[in-house]
Amino acid sequence: MQALWMVLGAFLFATMSVVVKVASQWFNSGEMVLGRGLIGIVFLWLLARNRGTSLATKYPGMHAWRSTIGVVSLGAWFYAIAHMPLATAVTLNYMSSVWVAAFLVGGALLAWVPVPGRDGRIERPPLQGPLVMTVLAGFAGVVLMLKPTVGGGDGFAGMLGLLSGVTAAFAYMQVVALSRIGEPELRTVFYFAVGSAVAGAFATAATGFSGGSSWTWQHALWLLPIGLLAALGQLCMTRAYATAKTQAGTLVVANLQYSGIVFAAFYSVVLFDDRIDAAGWAGMALIIASGIAATVLRQRAVPKAPAEEH
Repeated sequence: MQALWMVLGAFLFATMSVVVKVASQWFNSGEMVLGRGLIGIVFLWLLARNRGTSLATKYPGMHAWRSTIGVVSLGAWFYAIAHMPLATAVTLNYMSSVWVAAFLVGGALLAWVPVPGRDGRIERPPLQGPLVMTVLAGFAGVVLMLKPTVGGGDGFAGMLGLLSGVTAAFAYMQVVALSRIGEPELRTVFYFAVGSAVAGAFATAATGFSGGSSWTWQHALWLLPIGLLAALGQLCMTRAYATAKTQAGTLVVANLQYSGIVFAAFYSVVLFDDRIDAAGWAGMALIIASGIAATVLRQRAVPKAPAEEH
């Protein structure tokens, strides 16, 4: 069942990205972030009340930092979805696991102190071959995916797609820290929704409503499933991790999140008539493979890591 919960969660997030792409005809990224945040607040507050989970926290600063990074990632991802082929934008966001691996490699290099060994030779830095290969494979996949699709105005969207993956990795590491100090994941997701609503409101106030008189309340209804699908997708992924009782089961669950890329590719080709050439498919496969490898390595280092968010 845990595998089915994860696949369902990935499907819901992929479906949310479809709704974001459709809604981007009338709303900008800030407005969609605002909509997702407001709907998430209501849904998660009702859920917390039903479960008897307190939303009060002793760590407001950590939640504020996690929400800030997460909102940057979310806004960048929504922009990429609106201006790039759906499969490309979703795949770049799923690069977060590879970026975590890259941070581990960089951290190992920064923390390395050249100390002579017993034989007088300087010991090499503690680089892990699998981590390095995972990062290189992920970056190679990015090159293959962006080369055939990014050109002209799409270059900025591609950069924001990459930024969404980088900042999602930072946000995930903060979620891990919150999990280690005992913060329930429902509380963490709730404060992320609050941060999304606040940031989205500021962005909307600064830029004004992009649609002006071109959107109707029927169009505004597209904002509703963005928040609901995101909340339901996160709950499914959390449920999947919670019901995985063994390390092997946890690894299977963690890797099945990449089925979201497959769903997004299907939507991209069937619903939006996007053309993905051989290099694009190869890049997607490389990113999935490197993401799975990075997830396996991460689960070994942090066996009880929380679910990722998208």
